[in-house]
Amino acid sequence: MKNILFTICGRAGSKGIKNKNIRNFCGVPLPYYTLSAIDLFIKHHPEYNYQLVLNTDSSELIDLVNKNKMQPVSVINRTPELSGDFVGKVDVIRNCLERMETKCNIKFDAVVDCDITSPLRTVKDIENLLTVHFSKNPDVTTSVTPARRNPYFNQVMKTEKGVKKVISSNYTARQQAPEIFDMNASLYAYSPEFLFSGKGVLDGYCEIIEMYDTAVLDLDHENDFELMEVIAKYLYTQKDTFKEVLDNIKY
Repeated sequence: MKNILFTICGRAGSKGIKNKNIRNFCGVPLPYYTLSAIDLFIKHHPEYNYQLVLNTDSSELIDLVNKNKMQPVSVINRTPELSGDFVGKVDVIRNCLERMETKCNIKFDAVVDCDITSPLRTVKDIENLLTVHFSKNPDVTTSVTPARRNPYFNQVMKTEKGVKKVISSNYTARQQAPEIFDMNASLYAYSPEFLFSGKGVLDGYCEIIEMYDTAVLDLDHENDFELMEVIAKYLYTQKDTFKEVLDNIKY
């Protein structure tokens, strides 16, 4: 039986959207969407052993997560050296792995990081992630969406004189260009060995899964938050896979 560590990482405050990680989203605290998707996955897949951990320096986020009635969550109080603006998230996830292996006396087979700011995540997304990760054995499996622009065809960069294609090519149709994806930062599955290597996300063998195209936006500004709520309300009425995550939330 494989051991899976789910990590949820979030700092206090936010420069773009104030207190982003503890905001209400469609009337529900944002972290509960992530907890609900994990909870449903666990209920559907008893063939795995699980641990959930929150890593944060936010007392408000800890309080919110402790009030959830879905799954028990261990809490790691983030140390100051992991709280700076330029600390990579992989370093925080590695810290979760180290601390939880010691606490639980478990060797984990995969570490799955679920970003708090991606509430529109389905159980199927997590299933696809782990199916690919355990079948292909990459260092990292991450979620993506098809890119709306292509650097071989219709993306340009400034030069000393005008602009030119980001990647020089002779393609005359987008369909001829290599398929390009946007990393949406919603889901990552890591092999523990790769996390301990200290390498970056794309420094090893990386596989991908595709998520619903408009379900994940970068929440950097207030209008991003408002737009995602509009998308969410549509998806909750049109897509049962999204609605079940909302309906499952308990706190």
